[in-house]
Amino acid sequence: MNDQSAARRSLPQSIDETLDLLSAGDYVADRALATVLFLSLKMGRPLFLEGEAGVGKTEIAKVLAGTLGRKLIRLQCYEGLDVASAVYEWNYPAQMIEIRMREALGGGSGGDQDYDLMEKSVFSERFLIRRPLLQALDGLPGAAPVLLIDELDRTDEAFEAFLLEILSDFQVTIPELGTVKAVEPPIVIITTNRTREIHDALKRRCLYHWVDYPDAARELAILHTKVPKAGEELSREIVAYVQKLREMDLFKNPGVAETLDWAGALTELDKLALDPQTVSDTIGVLLKYQDDIARIESSEGRKLLDEVKAQVQAANA
Repeated sequence: MNDQSAARRSLPQSIDETLDLLSAGDYVADRALATVLFLSLKMGRPLFLEGEAGVGKTEIAKVLAGTLGRKLIRLQCYEGLDVASAVYEWNYPAQMIEIRMREALGGGSGGDQDYDLMEKSVFSERFLIRRPLLQALDGLPGAAPVLLIDELDRTDEAFEAFLLEILSDFQVTIPELGTVKAVEPPIVIITTNRTREIHDALKRRCLYHWVDYPDAARELAILHTKVPKAGEELSREIVAYVQKLREMDLFKNPGVAETLDWAGALTELDKLALDPQTVSDTIGVLLKYQDDIARIESSEGRKLLDEVKAQVQAANA
């Protein structure tokens, strides 16, 4: 489901409706997440989601936009992100063409009045390039978009400070045009992988939720939803294997995204269950660092697989 095809619907009026909303978008959420999301929507406050990479933070915004039938506007953060890339900039080439054309047509006497007219012309809406944050303020009543500010921790503190005006008053000041204020504030989802701490001033403007790795039951439900072609025994072994990997203090634990990728890869290979050779051949889908892979390919990895097999068989008995 996506925001182009879904019929627009009203915001959920309860936690249970919020759970149903997420479920309609194939997102398996726990009640704690549904509660804070419901409160964020009800109170009109940004939702600040923190957690390890690959646990489904970004997906929440996508599902929300799709199930509500709202436009999704995504600001992907990175080091060096500035106002010109995030909010707006002027179309300088087009402005220069406009100036040259006016000069070629005579442009008047060149006095102060002509200068003022020229300035108003080149610094008008038609030369303004709207970047994601400014686009998010242009939503119509009842159709405000979902604004995803993704991986905020990749930016610097200066950009965080700039966000305060937008998150506090949902407005931005453009010196040449004035202040642009949202008719209806967007639904704001902010994610961070916690590679650095975000300033308290920004967090105070948001509701906070830590998105953790799911427990085995919920991860199995996610796998069934997202990779329905995976067999039951294979699905249980994959979840048990990944859950045990996360207990091993690896350099980078596999997230839910990697679980789903691995399940999809094994399904494409027509596997019905895990075996040592299959794990060795496909482990690069699940783990992304060579030290972690080498550890799994050792005798420790074989022991892990034996434990998983025994655990699944005991559960099926």
